[in-house]
Amino acid sequence: MSQATVAKRNNKPPSPWKSANPNRKINNPGAVPSLNGRWGYMFTAPFFVMFLIFGLAPIVYSVYIAFFNWDALGTQEFIGLANFSELVADTRFWNAMINTFDIWLLSTIPMLVMSIGLAAILHNPFLKGSTFWRTILLVPNITSVLAIAIVFGQLFGRDFGMVNIVIGALGFEHVDFVQGTTSSHIAIASMIVWRWTGYNALIFLAAMLAIPNELYESAQLDGAGKWKQFIYVTLPSLRNTITFVLIVGTIGGLQVFAEPLILGGSFNGGDSGQFSTLTLFLFEQAFVAYKWGYAAAIGIMITLIVAIVSIINFFITRRLAGAHK
Repeated sequence: MSQATVAKRNNKPPSPWKSANPNRKINNPGAVPSLNGRWGYMFTAPFFVMFLIFGLAPIVYSVYIAFFNWDALGTQEFIGLANFSELVADTRFWNAMINTFDIWLLSTIPMLVMSIGLAAILHNPFLKGSTFWRTILLVPNITSVLAIAIVFGQLFGRDFGMVNIVIGALGFEHVDFVQGTTSSHIAIASMIVWRWTGYNALIFLAAMLAIPNELYESAQLDGAGKWKQFIYVTLPSLRNTITFVLIVGTIGGLQVFAEPLILGGSFNGGDSGQFSTLTLFLFEQAFVAYKWGYAAAIGIMITLIVAIVSIINFFITRRLAGAHK
């Protein structure tokens, strides 16, 4: 190999952040001599300032008041870990946690299956109007949560709801989706599924489009049909995307707030607490009972729960993905 070839390979491409000749003087006094790190700090500074003001500062303040008996209408008294001790012994907190996990399970698994199925349909190269169908999938996600809750409240109505009309036509008794615990969770989960399935389907579709066609051609030459290609080529290639969707879905599912609030119609979580979720319970303690210190302790517990469940999800999905390699 010639010295010219080696020198050419060792030459790094010019960096947009540094001048090719930093010692060269600029004749124009108004010109920027070099794009160094100081300009990068200037352009990224607004994000960090906004994060410090509206992100980090509220978190630090919430952790601080969690150790106080902080009444917005009274005095503030340092009580240490008393809020957390009271929270662990509070049956309403455990009821809200059970409801939250129940709704999360009822919504996450069907949403994941339906999202992958819709993405597989949209991945079909012979599908006509694919751009139109991809656009339609985003409509539920951009629709107001209030409008969604009103529509689904009518669908799951006890006497004249469309779902109960179908149930009655099949010969079964009508179900009171608002008063029952499991039935109310199904109604809330259906709203979440309807709202986020299309959005996640587009994420899976983008991952499917990135799969090399050579893998499908090789599987087809080996005699694999469409279903086997989906099982042995598509799904293993989606393992990172599935991990991402599960973690994001966990973070959002464990913070569900608007759907149970609007469907239940109150902050107390319903007659038997069937609508009470972790975030709804936090909101009730903060802005109805005005127990800010207690509400801050609830927020810290929610953060820990979301982090633990997300980590468990990550390791389980990675382990399953590694088993199929």
